[in-house]
Amino acid sequence: MSTPANGADGPTDVDAIKADIDATREQLGRTVDELTHRLDVPARTKESALRARDTAVETYRESPPLTIAGLLAVAGLVTGIVVLRKRRAARATRRRKR
Repeated sequence: MSTPANGADGPTDVDAIKADIDATREQLGRTVDELTHRLDVPARTKESALRARDTAVETYRESPPLTIAGLLAVAGLVTGIVVLRKRRAARATRRRKR
């Protein structure tokens, strides 16, 4: 086995070089596909929304009462936060008017 004239390490057989080029080309193609997928924000957002929906549906199917109770708890928490913020805002407004 002889070494290349330019001193680079690598295959010297023509078939080995072609195989190396093909492997590099396939790897580059996969890299380009991955980059294209990462840059396609609308498609990724849609995939994420579909996964979230599927997860929610599956969770509901596994235990409907528990899921409903969780949703009601979250809704109550959000309502409580909104009410508290409105009260604080109204109190601050009254203080400013004095």
